[in-house]
Amino acid sequence: MEVVGWIVVIACFIVSFVGLVYPIIPGVLFLLGGFIVYGLFFSFADLSWWFWAIEILFVVLLFGADTVANAFGIKKFGGSNAGMWGSTIGLLIGPFVIPVAGILVGPFLGAIVAELMVERRTFNEAVKSGVGSLIGFLTSTVAKAVIQIVMIVVFFIAI
Repeated sequence: MEVVGWIVVIACFIVSFVGLVYPIIPGVLFLLGGFIVYGLFFSFADLSWWFWAIEILFVVLLFGADTVANAFGIKKFGGSNAGMWGSTIGLLIGPFVIPVAGILVGPFLGAIVAELMVERRTFNEAVKSGVGSLIGFLTSTVAKAVIQIVMIVVFFIAI
C-alpha cells in the first residue's frame, strides 16, 4: 500500500507541472492534493502547522506570479487591459487549437486580436502587446515552476 501511496503522490506532483503547460489543469490543486494524499496514506502528523502555513504562502505566490508577470509584460510593452484579457483567453484556447505550439501562439495572438478589435490599435502596437504577453507568460511559467519545486522540496524536508 505504501508504494501505491507514493505513486499517487508523485503522479499529483507531475500533473501539477503539466498544469504549467496546459493552464486549464489546476496545477496548484494537484500539488496540494499530493500533500493530502500523503497524509491520507501515511500520516498528517509529519505535515505540521508550519508546513501548511508555508505552503499556503507559496500558493498565494503562485497566483500572484501568474497575474503580475502577465500584467507587467503586457503593460511594459504598451498593451491594455483588453490585451491582458485577450492573452488570457488565447492561453486557455491555444493549447486545444494547436496542441504543442498553442501554449505560446495562443496568448500572443489573443493579445494582438484584442488590441486590434477592442482598443483599435495599429498592427505594430498590437504585435508589441502580443510580444509583451508572450514574455509575461514565459516569465510567469518559470516563476511558477520554481515556486512549485520549492513547495515540493519543503514537503520532502517536512516528511
